[in-house]
Amino acid sequence: MRRFALFVMPLLLAMASCSSVEYDLVETASVPPRFQDMDPQDFGPKTPHHHPVHGIDVSKWNGDIDWRQVRGSGVAFAFIKATEGKDNIDNRFHDNWRAAKAAGVPHAPYHFYYFCSTADQQADWFIANVPKAAMVLPPVLDVEWNGESKNCRYRPSKLTAVQELQRFLNRLEAHYGKRPIIYTTVDFHRDILVGEFKNYHFWLRAVADHPNNIYTDRRWAFWQYTSTGRIPGIKGDTDINVFAGSKKNWRNWLTAVAEM
Repeated sequence: MRRFALFVMPLLLAMASCSSVEYDLVETASVPPRFQDMDPQDFGPKTPHHHPVHGIDVSKWNGDIDWRQVRGSGVAFAFIKATEGKDNIDNRFHDNWRAAKAAGVPHAPYHFYYFCSTADQQADWFIANVPKAAMVLPPVLDVEWNGESKNCRYRPSKLTAVQELQRFLNRLEAHYGKRPIIYTTVDFHRDILVGEFKNYHFWLRAVADHPNNIYTDRRWAFWQYTSTGRIPGIKGDTDINVFAGSKKNWRNWLTAVAEM
């Protein structure tokens, strides 16, 4: 029972720290963007710029990254691509997480899921390639339809998909001791995830409208609001995200996940 309590209390604290509707600033106030965006969108009064905690997600396609400059620009966290399917690893993953750690950027590895491989095959691959030392924030499951893939265009039923994803999530949580975050897109959420995984934090892609307007009944912890951002220390366009809560919420959540 004590072990259960030690697990549940940080999780409850973490869930209390994130809300899709908490804004510390007046929503109608004018807030300048923190970072440049090559294709900025008008999100109306619920602009992501009302959120004080911003972060990035990166992969090999972002090239060489000056992580100290990234940290100095105000980036508060980073999701770093680690693996894909059952046999692919991002060739910059190890360099990125070590450099992010050295620069003091809280970071988490993410896995791009392929439905043409089993949940256990993919969990085995992730665990084999992602050391626990790379896990400051909880691991992330990136799950979306991948219609452009030359290798895997299989679309399982909702029941099959949910069962497979739950198996993968359970494996990662058991190994790393942290409940994973789920990243997804509008179409995959609509087809598979509505009503599912209510005890998980979600990181949602919404680059043209506020996530509350396009994700059915889904609370979110992280919002990917652009793929055309510009971050000092990274060449070219970069995905930028915000955390749902205040700076105090963020500090509390970091403390909570560190204790898991």
